Amino acid sequence: MPARPALRAVGAILASTLVAAGSGCGTPQPGPLPDAARPAAASTVDAADRQAAERAALDAYAGYLRASREANRAGDPLHPALTDYLADPLLTQVRLAIRDAHDHGARRTGTLTSDPTVTLVSLEGSPPTVEIQDCLDATGYRLTYVDGDRAVPGSAGQRYLVTATATRYHDRWLINTGAAHRDQPC
Repeated sequence: MPARPALRAVGAILASTLVAAGSGCGTPQPGPLPDAARPAAASTVDAADRQAAERAALDAYAGYLRASREANRAGDPLHPALTDYLADPLLTQVRLAIRDAHDHGARRTGTLTSDPTVTLVSLEGSPPTVEIQDCLDATGYRLTYVDGDRAVPGSAGQRYLVTATATRYHDRWLINTGAAHRDQPC
């Protein structure tokens, strides 16, 4: 395989398959709101509902990473586990990245280390959402050629910030947006 198409495949895969929009750490946060600017309504969501949403969202995120690794390893953009944990637009982005790698004779192999935390729970919105931040360690996750199982040049992984959104669809939580912030190591 020529190096130039392989590098394009690497870029597309790295941009989409791990977790493909959100803000990252290191962004200045606004200070406290003056009393007049603070929202007047208090949350009507109880702690048990909030904790259940956090657990469900983190489970969906872990499932997404697992299903994405399985689909990448198999080179199967229609891997059935993807729809168990992903919704559009992220589902389509992940499928396109897996197909692109497959079309270029490559696949992702290895392991990812994840340590996600919930940064925001919004159960009163329509639909309810949970924001997740993760320091994803992809140093053991490589893009390799299917023939010969050699690493694709320039595909070395790194540790970086990832943000994702879990959204409740009827009775289940799915990851529907995400971003890899490779310029923000963690």
